[in-house]
Amino acid sequence: MKIKKNIVLKRVGKKPILIDVFFSEEFINQSVVVFCHGYKGFKDWGAWNLMAESIAKAGFCFVKFNFSHNGGTIENPIDFSDLEAFGNNNYTKELDDLHDVLSWVQSYFENNKIVNTNNINLIGHSRGGGISIIKASEDKRIKKLITLASISDFGRRTATVGDLQEWKEKGVKYVVNGRTKQQMPHYYQFYEDFKANKNRLHIQSAVEKLSIPYLIIHGDEDTSISINEAKELHEWNPKSELEVIPKADHVFNVKHPWNESKLSKELESAVEVVVSFLKK
Repeated sequence: MKIKKNIVLKRVGKKPILIDVFFSEEFINQSVVVFCHGYKGFKDWGAWNLMAESIAKAGFCFVKFNFSHNGGTIENPIDFSDLEAFGNNNYTKELDDLHDVLSWVQSYFENNKIVNTNNINLIGHSRGGGISIIKASEDKRIKKLITLASISDFGRRTATVGDLQEWKEKGVKYVVNGRTKQQMPHYYQFYEDFKANKNRLHIQSAVEKLSIPYLIIHGDEDTSISINEAKELHEWNPKSELEVIPKADHVFNVKHPWNESKLSKELESAVEVVVSFLKK
């Protein structure tokens, strides 16, 4: 297994992005799987490394990365040491990051017989699912889409949470991080960016437009994002596949840090479904 961690993608006029790559040299012509983490997430959260290894062992080149404004830094990619960046994050920045990661994948593996950069697939967890859906609907490089515990609507998260007038006046509102107990800022620009890009960020329209194979995975004990959102996604694109993982919560019964040497039973089930979908 070849694992390269914390590759730095430097960009002109933008924050750098940290990228991990997992692939086995036993396979040729491997398709690429790019993973997008969720809100308050990061590429090394919980069992994402074990998930990456499992999917790579099945014959895929697995790429995961930190969104540039997720609050981590190049030096400290796990804890949220850059809350200013976190506060300045928004959906269009994440779409831009993902675009640059896809382009990086194509150049990094150019002329590589092991990896087929003409076959790129997306996996997104939670909010990263929403970002993956939008990107898959507008970028022809994406051949298959998988969402894990995805949201079905950005507006419910942004436009209707709390007092908009107070947010506008103060310029910032705070969310507590349950794990680190940090007060994490959201600057009002987040809402302004959402409003300015409302049509592009409409998940239902993006899902209806999808013409590629789409797999929706959700746990039936997810208390963070209702399984009804998975059902909505499936309804909007009847050709999609919906797989419900019994007894799985929002993170498929994993936590951070994850000190086990193997996946939870529920995340293992999700990975099995992912691999069989990608092999079709």
